[in-house]
Amino acid sequence: MAFRDDVRRIRAIVWKDLTTERRSKAGFNSVAALGVTILVLFGLALGPDGPALKDAAAGALWLAVLFAGVLAFNRSYQVELDGGALESLLLYPGARWAIFAGKLIANLIFVTLMLAIVVPVGIVLFSVTVPPAWPAIVGVMMLGVVGIVVLGTFYSAMSSRSRAREVLLPLLLYPMLIPVLLAAMSATKALLFGDVMQESAAWVQMLAAFDVIFLVATFVAFEYVIEV
Repeated sequence: MAFRDDVRRIRAIVWKDLTTERRSKAGFNSVAALGVTILVLFGLALGPDGPALKDAAAGALWLAVLFAGVLAFNRSYQVELDGGALESLLLYPGARWAIFAGKLIANLIFVTLMLAIVVPVGIVLFSVTVPPAWPAIVGVMMLGVVGIVVLGTFYSAMSSRSRAREVLLPLLLYPMLIPVLLAAMSATKALLFGDVMQESAAWVQMLAAFDVIFLVATFVAFEYVIEV
């Protein structure tokens, strides 16, 4: 019975966050615009060199997702904080991990939708030919997004009560995401170029391992972090 209540609480938080975003549209538009702008700037910096553009495509894509995602994570608890509802949400009977799960799912949907816009733009800008192994690339992207969103949602909760949360969140998040970004970039690049050396499997395993570790650690630590 308690678990069903937690599931309903998760669904309510996800629905509330997505409905709020659907009505305002300001957050998603700014995040998607930032992601596209970053890709355009990378393309301009690299110039018309076709091989250089293709070689940098994976790195540019993941950096665009990272920087644009931080803008989304900063908004995770903003509605509750602005309305003074965070304390009420914490005092509501039920497991507090449900709050984190709801925010995590909402951010995951949010960033995935942003990725659906950024990826086609990157394919055109960087003259990337979609390889036959594109389903594997999609899988790598989802694993990478999960790792980024898990830590982004967690550190957003940690920095939510700080007056300088817009500055504190990137400082906390970026160093922790280095292994996720390294694995995601390397696996994506290997698959884009045919994975001749069979490098992608090891990077995917590393990425999946970090996702599992981060998921378990953040769910355990959330209850203590949100009290700070």
